[in-house]
Amino acid sequence: MVDEPQTDPDDESYFDRSQQRRRAGFDVHLLREPLTVLPVRRAITMSTQATVTEAMRAMQRKHRGCVLVTEDGTETTKLAGIFTERDVLYRIVDRGRNPAALALGEVMTPDPEALPVRANVAYVLNRMSVGGFRHIPVVDDEHRPACVISVRDVVAFLVDAFPREVLNLPAGDTALHRREGA
Repeated sequence: MVDEPQTDPDDESYFDRSQQRRRAGFDVHLLREPLTVLPVRRAITMSTQATVTEAMRAMQRKHRGCVLVTEDGTETTKLAGIFTERDVLYRIVDRGRNPAALALGEVMTPDPEALPVRANVAYVLNRMSVGGFRHIPVVDDEHRPACVISVRDVVAFLVDAFPREVLNLPAGDTALHRREGA
């Protein structure tokens, strides 16, 4: 075992080495993998005329956070929009609208940003991070929905890729959560 030379913590090279050591455990090849390595499920698709209530019930039934919207409600037509849990909060509940009488086409996010089926994991992470998305549609060359990727899918992938590093962490240090007496 070789000892590292002692360096001044104020020295910039000290921080560079520290960053390199932390990154060494991460397999950068995982980022180049195609998005098909992610544990994605088929998207729920509905038409622009479907009601918000129908969409919310489908999302509850299938434990999903979004619905992809196409003109006819099938995966054979182009993606028209996305309807998410956030839309329920900000475009319906917050504005006092009736979800039973409201069509998805009125409250969906039209022409959402989507990823091509050929995208890699790095691009998925980039788009989710930069765009602030919790769900991102994946489309084929004709812009038809192929699937939807959620943050949960990405987390599941990372846990599978690094099970020892993630699953063996202690439940938490209660000392960090105790208040100091006085």
